[in-house]
Amino acid sequence: MTTVTLIGTRLADVGREFVYEGESTDCEGCPYRGQCLNLSEGTRYRVTGIRENAQTLDCAVHDAGVRAVEVEPASVPANVPSKRAYAGSKASLAGPCPHTECPSHGYCVPDGADFDDERVIDQVLGEPPHETCALDRDLTLVEFRAEE
Repeated sequence: MTTVTLIGTRLADVGREFVYEGESTDCEGCPYRGQCLNLSEGTRYRVTGIRENAQTLDCAVHDAGVRAVEVEPASVPANVPSKRAYAGSKASLAGPCPHTECPSHGYCVPDGADFDDERVIDQVLGEPPHETCALDRDLTLVEFRAEE
């Protein structure tokens, strides 16, 4: 499902993914609020198109202004406990991890997925990028289905 929204011109690249974090205090009083604040907070999106001939609009949040783009919810790559890692099943993240230097940290604490949410696994990607988990977790890298 494609949605038209406004994002910073420096972020307006087809294929770019981002997590919508919601309204900034700088958005108060902006005449473009309706076109800009129309996404679901905490959801990961992918830019699928740039509206051609669209104006760059002034923005208090983005220094180079904003422009119209088409976005759709994006899948989230994540590490989940291996015993629940089957395509089509529901799983949740194993829990917080303090080991930010680990090559798997971005998958154990991914942008766009919360620890208390169960998500549908679209596909199993395989082994996580780490050799051993510092928390001794048995994990599998999967792709959570995009939220609707």
